[in-house]
Amino acid sequence: MAHNNQTWVNEFILLGLSNDRKIQIYLFVLFLSMYMVTMLGNFLIMHLIRLDTRLHTPMYFFLSILSFVDICYINSTVPQMLIHFLSSRKSIPFHSCVFQFYISLGLGGTEFFLLAAMAYDRYVAVCFPLHYIVIMHGGLCMALAAVCWAAGFLNSLMETIITFRLPLCKDVINHFACETLAVLRLACVDISFNKIMVTFSGFVVIMLPCSFVLFSYAQIVKAILRIHSTQGRRKAFGTCASHLTVVSLCFGATIFTYMRPQATSSAEHEKMLALFYTTVAPMLNPMIYSLKNEEVMGALRKSLKRFSEET
Repeated sequence: MAHNNQTWVNEFILLGLSNDRKIQIYLFVLFLSMYMVTMLGNFLIMHLIRLDTRLHTPMYFFLSILSFVDICYINSTVPQMLIHFLSSRKSIPFHSCVFQFYISLGLGGTEFFLLAAMAYDRYVAVCFPLHYIVIMHGGLCMALAAVCWAAGFLNSLMETIITFRLPLCKDVINHFACETLAVLRLACVDISFNKIMVTFSGFVVIMLPCSFVLFSYAQIVKAILRIHSTQGRRKAFGTCASHLTVVSLCFGATIFTYMRPQATSSAEHEKMLALFYTTVAPMLNPMIYSLKNEEVMGALRKSLKRFSEET
């Protein structure tokens, strides 16, 4: 339908992951299981941090926000994907697509900035242990969290506006969600400017936080190497290992998706990578932070003991 010399789309069709009905049923069971594990794991992390006063520290404050972001992030795409696995018509209204685009992109950006804030927290804890409580006071933690949310959603607002102002000639999105590169493929006009903005946005939201994380960990490694005790080194590295693992998972997939040359980009590869950072990473994060974390496991044992005594 023509509207002001542009193509106006009322709804989009999402191709999803497969057209085979039997495979879609298997995928529904798989992703429903992953969704439930993700929700349970992240809610459990938030619950333990809220209940156990020993976890009322800056590190766990940021971890609770990360869990909340992961819960919101997976809910921005997976419930719709589960419905589409069981639907014959996999459509999404235009305005719902815009909203999903904005929310998921904003939450993704928030998570990257949050991981940078967590790296700063570990840097202060290892490099300035005697001044840690003074530096990482409540006001600073709240300010850093607010900046992470604001930066993530401001970037998302900019991306959403410049993407959906484009005239769109097609209504079929080769993806399971309204994702940046997939939506840009529907445009009727040259999208060179949009590609430049995607690269710029990727630099600000992905590469800058990633560079800050790398710088922080370079300083952390230097500080750890100056520790003479082997046990002290192990303890200092142990406080950072979980965060570094999560950083590697989250930044690795997105850098490979958004920061490589567009000519080598494939829609199918993009979908697989998007599955990783929208479903797999939020599921793994609470496991990584809890399984090798004595404080979290101690809080879990304490909570289970209290629950058994009450029942």
